[in-house]
Amino acid sequence: MKIIDFSRAPNPRRLRFFVAEKGIDIAFEDVDLDDQSRLEAPYYEACLSGQYPVLELDDGTYLCESIAISRYLERLHPEPALFGRAPLEEARVEMWNRRLELGLFRHTGDYFGHTAPFFKDRVEQIPAFAKSAQSNALNQFGMIDRALSDHPFIAGDAFSVADITAYIAIDLGTPSVYEVGPEFPNIRRWFAQTSARPSAQSV
Repeated sequence: MKIIDFSRAPNPRRLRFFVAEKGIDIAFEDVDLDDQSRLEAPYYEACLSGQYPVLELDDGTYLCESIAISRYLERLHPEPALFGRAPLEEARVEMWNRRLELGLFRHTGDYFGHTAPFFKDRVEQIPAFAKSAQSNALNQFGMIDRALSDHPFIAGDAFSVADITAYIAIDLGTPSVYEVGPEFPNIRRWFAQTSARPSAQSV
């Protein structure tokens, strides 16, 4: 079993953080996005979208999408539980991870997609869309800071995949897209603590 990815991209970084937090011993194969031969790789067609990361199982099966791969690995390696334990905790983790994916994570990525030279020949870049994405990302901070005012972690009392999603987005977006100012003390406390986790060093 191995993970094929482009290690600088957000979703591969999110999966690498997850794997490190779990302590799973798994090989990573970092691809070069400018290498056209990758388009002929069997996993590229199998995943339809051509996006990374991809989990290749020992029997040749391919699984795509970082959260789908994370859920699969969670079933194989249930400890520590990063998707929650009891039904309510699982639902809260799902709720927050969904909010963060559709809000902060997505808008941060959209900003780079419409501004970074790397994407210039890959997508039609629209400056006005980048500005909107930046504003939309910033609008998420109040909600996140309030959630962290009552709990040490975003979805509650335990570190979860929701924290990984938020961390990767904020780490990517700072300082190019936004700054986490002093008006968000709970995010600043949480981000410093998350950065100090050994698993954060893997991304």
